[in-house]
Amino acid sequence: MGAIDLTDVYKKYKGKWVALAKDEQTVLSSGKTALLAYKKAKAKGFEKPILMKIPREIVPYIGQVGSQ
Repeated sequence: MGAIDLTDVYKKYKGKWVALAKDEQTVLSSGKTALLAYKKAKAKGFEKPILMKIPREIVPYIGQVGSQ
């Protein structure tokens, strides 16, 4: 599976929890907490949504493997 572009999700749901469908792109619900997003998705009939916290801002991270 290739990379998934969540740019639009990020723009709309900054700082919130989202419940995603199995395709990992479709937002089923959102909320201030994971529990709220989960309960909203369950109320819509989705038994096992994927929960994800959308960051308030995107911060680049560059790591290092091993020591030199």
